[in-house]
Amino acid sequence: MADIKFYDVIKKPVVTEKSMSIMEQKKYTFIVHPSATKVQIKEAVEKMFPEVKVERVNTMNYDGKTKRRGRTQGKTSKYKKAIVKLTESSVDINFFQGM
Repeated sequence: MADIKFYDVIKKPVVTEKSMSIMEQKKYTFIVHPSATKVQIKEAVEKMFPEVKVERVNTMNYDGKTKRRGRTQGKTSKYKKAIVKLTESSVDINFFQGM
């Protein structure tokens, strides 16, 4: 397992219609480092956003899709997505407010 710092774990938030609809249930979606564990993701979210307590983390690994452009064929990059559920007493993440 790689030695990953907490600011390298979370790459970017996922802003889609589905991810915005589950924010009402205090679930937030992020693209994370491919070798990050659930414990590392939980610690990174709690350190990056103070006063936030994580209840659980669900992760999904996605393989790259095959894409073509004329005769040339290639693949998009692999990535890992994490859905972070906050506790009921936790405050909301301010980063997503107003989206």
